[in-house]
Amino acid sequence: MNGNRNSPRLSEDFQKFSPVTVIGAGVIGISWTAYFLAKGLEVRVNDVRPDLEEVVHAGIKKIIPSLQKLGLPTEDLTDRLTIEGNLERALDGSSVVQENGPERLDFKQELYENIERFVCKDTLLLSSSSGLKASEIAAKMKYPERMLIGHPFNPPHLVPLVEIVPGNETASSSVEKAVQFYESLGKNALVLKKEIDGFVANRLQSALFREAVHLVLEGVVSMEELDEIVTSSIGLRWAAGGPFLTFHLGGGDGGFPAFLKHLGPGMNVLWNHLGNPHLNEDTIQHLSEQAMSSYGAVEENRLDEKRDSRQLSVLDAFNEKHK
Repeated sequence: MNGNRNSPRLSEDFQKFSPVTVIGAGVIGISWTAYFLAKGLEVRVNDVRPDLEEVVHAGIKKIIPSLQKLGLPTEDLTDRLTIEGNLERALDGSSVVQENGPERLDFKQELYENIERFVCKDTLLLSSSSGLKASEIAAKMKYPERMLIGHPFNPPHLVPLVEIVPGNETASSSVEKAVQFYESLGKNALVLKKEIDGFVANRLQSALFREAVHLVLEGVVSMEELDEIVTSSIGLRWAAGGPFLTFHLGGGDGGFPAFLKHLGPGMNVLWNHLGNPHLNEDTIQHLSEQAMSSYGAVEENRLDEKRDSRQLSVLDAFNEKHK
């Protein structure tokens, strides 16, 4: 353990969530790790990859500029970080586990069977799964009441949303604890009222993406043109109000009922003409070629840095408006 001599002073309520064990050092796991550290938590990172230490430190270094723009402290950030390839040691004494492993049900079921062997009974177990249900993941656990979904939107260190999705056997106290944990980190923690494949944000994203793929395949627009349409229209609208508020406002003084009365019939017709493309080999190749032609390599063109910079600008504007 590297110690926490440079850790920001944590409130007693927040301190109970430290240390946090992050399982999985991919894009999501490293983003969570950097954010937890910047918020003052002690963090252990576990993964089986042989280059774990190198990957984690490089990933955190890349995220630091964004954390600084958020006004978070980054000096001596990794003093509270422990890299541990052994799962039992990584989980020893942890208060919270944020798991970010592969999206395979068999993998996660086996992983959580092992996790609960090494943690205390009151340890909060959270999965970043983007679609698997907590009830399915926890099916082989002895104590499934403490396991639930804490699904972030990528990248977690920037995007405020965390979808909290309890399973059939998740205790209400675990849900309350998860909400408290994420809200204490400054996240917008929303609890879904029932389990559903893909949760909410990803279902919305998938619906829009399906039509986007259809329009590109049909030659209506290029991939780059479609992105420009979204970012200069509905992207701005939805950042300010979301689809329902947008249409409520679109109805003028009559609100949502007036909007549906005037535009609902036409929307019903349009729904019947939306595309239904399939991500087969030809489609994937076509889209991949367009993506490379339009945007090039991610790392070479620093596409993620440009995205993060724009997202920070949106967050700054939003936060300024709500002061």
